[in-house]
Amino acid sequence: MRLHPTGVFDNTALPTRHIQVLPLAAAMGAEIAGVDLSNLTDEQFAEIEAALFRHKMIYIRGQRMSHADHEAFSLRFGPFAEDAYTSGVPGHRNVHPLIKEADDRSTAIFGGGWHTDSPFLAEPPSITSLRSVEIPPFGGDTIWCNSALAYAALSPAYKRLIDPLRVQFSMQRVLRNAHEGAEVRDNPIGRLAATKSLAELPEDIQRKVKGNLHPLVRTHPRTGEKALYIDAAYAVGLEGMTDAEAEPILDFLVEHLTQPAFTCRLRWEVDMMVLWDNRLCIHQAFNDYFGHRRELYRVTVAGEGPS
Repeated sequence: MRLHPTGVFDNTALPTRHIQVLPLAAAMGAEIAGVDLSNLTDEQFAEIEAALFRHKMIYIRGQRMSHADHEAFSLRFGPFAEDAYTSGVPGHRNVHPLIKEADDRSTAIFGGGWHTDSPFLAEPPSITSLRSVEIPPFGGDTIWCNSALAYAALSPAYKRLIDPLRVQFSMQRVLRNAHEGAEVRDNPIGRLAATKSLAELPEDIQRKVKGNLHPLVRTHPRTGEKALYIDAAYAVGLEGMTDAEAEPILDFLVEHLTQPAFTCRLRWEVDMMVLWDNRLCIHQAFNDYFGHRRELYRVTVAGEGPS
């Protein structure tokens, strides 16, 4: 299936009084302008949050923020989430570095496959915020897919088929890819690569490989919107089905969800803040900037058990 922006597509901005909202693509995404995130009013924040839920991913340019500023902004959405991969930077446990050095030749990178953040946890993070400090001169873009739009575009018969299903999520594929294609480095994927030499995986990683079952179609707790909860990186099976039975469903839904019409693509800039709702979209980072350094910092907001 290959769709085009018509019918169910509506990424227009709703009226606002305290911020500017500039849609990015037909399917999703929007730029927020006219704000300083380190000095937000309550009225501005309320409109930013509403724009995030509507557009699934939002970004704000020109935000030179400290780690403390980043933490304070994230806390307005809710408490910090467990981070499945890093333990933060010194003095800021919940600010997680995502840095790829210029001399890192790994073919496997953190975030390199289509995914929602850490769905193998019992309570995956709800919202992710990512702040850029150093960006390569080209490459390193991120693409998002609108999981709610993809669900809405399915036929009624297919919705009835998948609505009751539950997906098994696991870290196993990411761990395997790290063992096969990543250099041992002090970064999330490099630390996974280092476990290849261990006789037994650490208990924490074993827990994430075991993973959790979540609904294939989840309902957003704030908006009531239904969305596909599936990805290519972490979804490994369907409850009650053999692999042979589950694979055609999983493969079709990932292909359906990631078709170009459901996406938006962001060219990063220095001092950009990007937020997305993991309950309503998936994303993918590109590993196309060999020889250049990329430095970003992530903070995630605690989520609920998907339902």
